[in-house]
Amino acid sequence: MTTEEDTAALAGQITNKDPAVGLRAVVALRRLLEELERLHVDNARDSGWSWQDIATALDVSRQSVHEKHASRRKVSGKEA
Repeated sequence: MTTEEDTAALAGQITNKDPAVGLRAVVALRRLLEELERLHVDNARDSGWSWQDIATALDVSRQSVHEKHASRRKVSGKEA
């Protein structure tokens, strides 16, 4: 089973009555959401989207999306 499959399986347990299982599912969903955001922000930037375009699509401020992702993209060798 891959990490993605593990995450999906755990996320499927979000309604489990056991708090330990439910909270692990919350963590798994957070990680999945963060990874999806990184992937799609990178795709948008690589497609020429501005930070404002991305911020609008995510319903956040340009400053917040830029602060969160610009430095990561510089570190990974991509132009911010």
